[in-house]
Amino acid sequence: MKLKLDANGNVVLQDGKPVYILDDGREVAHDAAATVAKISSLNGEAMSHRQAKEAAEAALKPFKDAGIEDAAAAAAALQTMANINSGDLTTAAKVQEIKDAATRSANEAVAAATRAAEEKQRTLTEQNTKLTNDLNDHIIGGSFASSKFISEKLAIPADMARTFFGSRFKVDGGKLVPMDQQGNPIFSSTNHGNHADFDEAIQVMVGQYANKDMILKGSGASGGGAGGGKSGAGGGKEIPRSQFFSMAPQAQADAIKGGAVVTD
Repeated sequence: MKLKLDANGNVVLQDGKPVYILDDGREVAHDAAATVAKISSLNGEAMSHRQAKEAAEAALKPFKDAGIEDAAAAAAALQTMANINSGDLTTAAKVQEIKDAATRSANEAVAAATRAAEEKQRTLTEQNTKLTNDLNDHIIGGSFASSKFISEKLAIPADMARTFFGSRFKVDGGKLVPMDQQGNPIFSSTNHGNHADFDEAIQVMVGQYANKDMILKGSGASGGGAGGGKSGAGGGKEIPRSQFFSMAPQAQADAIKGGAVVTD
């Protein structure tokens, strides 16, 4: 899944929502607010199921300690005993048989309820995780696509910049957190005590990148008319900008990492 961009590299919006292109080619508008609300709803539903399961187990504990785990089954067994003439209970084995039957029924009922609650909670957890990952991907991808620094200063498109630097961002509590090469948060040099915003952080990352001259606009080019296949100043291959932008994002990334220079 990736953001849909127009010819100028800007995010395409539909009813104010960014449009994503799915892996099968379909286009959908992502509603971040609805996603956050759904995550909150699923969290509440999962908690409700867990609390109900814990309450049921607490209510059955006194019966379980006595060897009977289901109050309804125990009451049925007592009623059966009351309806049977004492003369019919000729052996202690008959009493034990009735008690064992009630215990088995209670155990089976509790086990079935526990399995159902655990399965429901697992399903809700999976849905929550997927929605959270989709939202985080939307936040990070949208930041790259809408970055003024990337569009004005870098000679590579936003999706390629994400290939290089996307792993240096994470989402914590719905907020973007940039990280340095050691995994430590990058803090703002102007808004002290707070994390750097996206453009400030990506500028720091590019500045620390060893091959930054190859991805910054106006850097590494040998002038107009430079043809593909020529050797660049750094020993890499020169690729015309028009040819470079016709390549797949991964091929672009591989070319830059291999020392290629994008020329005008």
